[in-house]
Amino acid sequence: MVLLFERNDITKVKVDAIVNAANNTLLGGGGVDGAIHAAAGPKLLEECMTLGGCKTGEAKITKGYELPAKYVIHTVGPIYRDGKHGEKELLESCYEKSLMLAKENDIHSIAFPLISAGVYGYPKEDAIDVAVDSIKRFFENDDYDILVKIIFYNEKDTELIEKRFGKIGKYI
Repeated sequence: MVLLFERNDITKVKVDAIVNAANNTLLGGGGVDGAIHAAAGPKLLEECMTLGGCKTGEAKITKGYELPAKYVIHTVGPIYRDGKHGEKELLESCYEKSLMLAKENDIHSIAFPLISAGVYGYPKEDAIDVAVDSIKRFFENDDYDILVKIIFYNEKDTELIEKRFGKIGKYI
């Protein structure tokens, strides 16, 4: 497993699968979710309508349609309240369930946004730690060959990551 940070538009990343920080309906929304639905085209919505939504902490997979990625893995992160209502465990589950789907579908490269750190209000520094720790933990006893990217879109997030982990690739 290789873990990279990259500043980019997740809808343009050339990987086998991108992860959508979706809402429970899987029918599109704002932020990353809306951008992915717009870039994938109407067939993504049509397929999502057949899935019956998704519970928080779970993940479901669809085709990527007009995206460069073959697949979209939709996961629903927790809405942050105060960190005392199981938010961390649910967020960890988002990464774990997404990676399980990747492995089950023979996906060898995947790009994650920072799940729940936008309108769902999860503190970004904590969300970064949960993402990195969850991904590392998933592969502790597994030799599955996969490239994992965590994608950041704006300069402020990039500066936060670089402060903690060093320089990252920037493709915007």
